[in-house]
This record gives sequence, C-alpha cells and structure tokens, in this order.
Amino acid sequence: MADEPKRNRIELTCPECGHVQLEPALVVSTQCRSCRANYQVRDGVAIIRPRTATRLAIPRKDSDPMPEQAPVKKLAPFRRPDSKPAQRNPLLRFLFREKPPRQITCFNCGHTYFATAEAQSSQCPRCSGYISLRDYEIAEPWNRRIQTRGDVTILKTGSVTSGTIQCHNLTVLGSLSGSVDCSGDFIIRSHGKILGKVKCRELRVERGARVEFLNPVSATSAYIDGNVRGQLSCTGSVILEKQAQLQGLVRAASLVVKPGAQHSGTIEIVQTPKS
Repeated sequence: MADEPKRNRIELTCPECGHVQLEPALVVSTQCRSCRANYQVRDGVAIIRPRTATRLAIPRKDSDPMPEQAPVKKLAPFRRPDSKPAQRNPLLRFLFREKPPRQITCFNCGHTYFATAEAQSSQCPRCSGYISLRDYEIAEPWNRRIQTRGDVTILKTGSVTSGTIQCHNLTVLGSLSGSVDCSGDFIIRSHGKILGKVKCRELRVERGARVEFLNPVSATSAYIDGNVRGQLSCTGSVILEKQAQLQGLVRAASLVVKPGAQHSGTIEIVQTPKS
C-alpha cells in the first residue's frame, strides 16, 4: 500500500535543464523544480510550452507593386424607416394618436405659447422663466403652495387648507379653502367653503356639489349644476342647469337659466368689448 502513490505517477524530464521529477499521471502542465521552467505534458512526455512571438512586416519599397484589393461591395442606398406607421393602418392610428400640444401661460410675464404634450417642464420664450408642467394628485392634508401648468386633482381624502394653487385644470373631490388661479377649468364635485380668490377659464360646479365662495370669482364662463353661493364675474356666459341653485351677484355677458334652476340675487349683464 505504501507504493500505491508511486504507481499513479510518471517521470518527467525537463526539456530545458534535463531535471527528472515525479508528477501525477493526469498532469497537463507543470513547473521544473530545478530551473523553474514551465512546460506541458502530452502522453507522458514533457514538451516545451509554445511562446508567442511578434512578427514584423517587411517594409514595402516604392517600386513594389501594390497588392490586389478585394472589390468593394456596393451597399444598397439607405432608406429612412417610416416614422409614422399609423398612417397606413387605421387601428394603429387609433392606438397611437399623437396628443395635441398644450397651451402654456407664463407665470411671470403672462406670455402664452405651446409645448409638447409629453413635456414635464418648459421655459418661457419671452422671459426665459422656468415653468413646471407636473401633475399633482393630493390624497392627504396639504398646506404648501403649488405652481405648475399641469393638472391638479384633490382626491376625496385630500384637503388643501392654505396657500395658492396655480395650475392648468383643477378638480376638487375633497376639501379646498385656499386661493385658485387656473389657466384651464376649475371643476368642483364636493362641499365646502373657499376662502381665497378664484380665477379660472371655466368654472364647473357638478350636480350634488355645494360650495360657498367668500371672495369674488373671475372666470371666462361658468357652468353650474349644484348649489353655489357667492359672487360670479364672467366675461362670457353663465349657464344654470336644472338642479342649479345660485345665490349672489352674477355679472356676465349672458345668463342661461334652464327650467328648474333657481337664482336669488342681482344680475348684471355686461357687454364684451369688441376686438
């Protein structure tokens, strides 16, 4: 049993210095214990490990002929892929409809311009002011100012107690008592009192909503289908739907009262200036 390890070994002779040493029978490469040279083992025989060498090209003389080059393969002319495949397929045209550009009004100078619908921010081309286009969804108590030309939605669990909301469209499902400055629509679907000033393009009070404005409301037009108390000043028309109940002063270019609607207060019809 003491001779068993020697039976599984072979004698290898170093090809560099001739030193003989024992190695396992399954050895693939090893190092000479005498000269430290590395060599490979193939079929039980030591072989010098091949060394890589760099081969330099012979410098060509000017009189030598140029080697023949392979003919250059001509490539087909480049064609730009169709960037609007939806124009060929009506279904794709419906699924991938391009959103129209959004209209933006600068907070600083009041300049109005258009930007792409996917933009998250913009810069006024007149005064170079920064304009955020971020959308907000408020689902908890909020007492900070919001200044964006995106849309703001106050959910049923959300409430804005102070500060000013400057945005494009504002939808109120919860509680709001701050000031409002909308370049778009101001939609109310809840109950409460609004203590601050309100300025918007169109005021919409949905059916079942009850709201009281403690400051005058300035809008281009108003659509009321709920219970409203306050003073409205519109350069356009005020429409009272069947379930509408309006108390207070109404100053507008026209007033439309549908059957079933109620209004108690003063009405002033103003003339819109001709351009």
